[in-house]
Amino acid sequence: MVEARVYNRELELQGVVDNFSSFTWIRRYFEPGEFEIHIPATEQNQVLFVPGFIVARHDGMAEMEAGTIESLVRSGYEIVARGRFLESYLDRRLIIGTYNFSGKTENAMRNIVSRMTPIPLVELGELQNFDETVEFQATYKGVLSYLEKLCVTSGIAFRLRPDFTERALIFECYKGTDRTVSGAAQVIFSETYNNLTEESYTYNDSAYKTKCYVGGAGEGSARIIVVVGDGTGLDLREVFRNASQSTQEDLTTAEYEAVLAQEGEAVLADAPISESFSFKVAGDQYTYRTDYDVGDIIKVRRKSWGIESTLRITEVEEVYESGGREIMLTVGNTVPETVDWNAD
Repeated sequence: MVEARVYNRELELQGVVDNFSSFTWIRRYFEPGEFEIHIPATEQNQVLFVPGFIVARHDGMAEMEAGTIESLVRSGYEIVARGRFLESYLDRRLIIGTYNFSGKTENAMRNIVSRMTPIPLVELGELQNFDETVEFQATYKGVLSYLEKLCVTSGIAFRLRPDFTERALIFECYKGTDRTVSGAAQVIFSETYNNLTEESYTYNDSAYKTKCYVGGAGEGSARIIVVVGDGTGLDLREVFRNASQSTQEDLTTAEYEAVLAQEGEAVLADAPISESFSFKVAGDQYTYRTDYDVGDIIKVRRKSWGIESTLRITEVEEVYESGGREIMLTVGNTVPETVDWNAD
């Protein structure tokens, strides 16, 4: 039985609600998840569900995420509360000044969080020592948006894990498990196994780019241009990245060109061929959050559609209604919005 636990901003428990008519909990790997809960407009619920309070989905397992109430709608005898997971707090901060970094991506994420204007209760968790590396320069960028971009280009995710006992929000990086390799229990969703239903497949290459020209400091023929990627004929899709705001100050030419190249790689990583496959989990062959979880890499097969792919679970939507639960998985990269690394 799942219940909604409501906390104040100091992570102090205010109440428990289990009389909701609908509770949707959307977990995402590369960006904050979302929630929506429909509850009766009782006097108690009107006190519990207020902007800024924190909602956690509790089902007897460890609470790895929680969300903050950002929207409330009162209609008749019902309250609808919506919000994003606590990582959205990072959307309230900037990378102040110019920040140059070269090293492990996990360290870059942790450094960005540690040097931003502090957020109450947020502290760094245990270092995981992931091997992925990055070089970049960021000036007055949005902390959340930049962390999301680092996630997309590295495959490393992050979260603000609530510790309700110690009243702390733990910033930590993590990776999903590859469930397709030897040494790990393989997870395959296929019509052959009767463990998926309501499938939906999407392909889109309208935003796909293969070669990026990055323009750095200088003007005219003296401007530094770095090129990453390739392609020929109709398979060549070019894009220009204006990185004139980047500065070579305190960087050697090689270091500066490496920063520009990283920006180009990031542009290409944010403009892939988009392929996603969504489906509702059927049967009990696998146990959710034990055999598979958000961020894990699994195999999906829909032979009648010619689909057989190894893809990451990028979103899990949990819907609780009428005493039951439905799980909807999205694997692969969904159709992207245009990503501008100059944007906040």
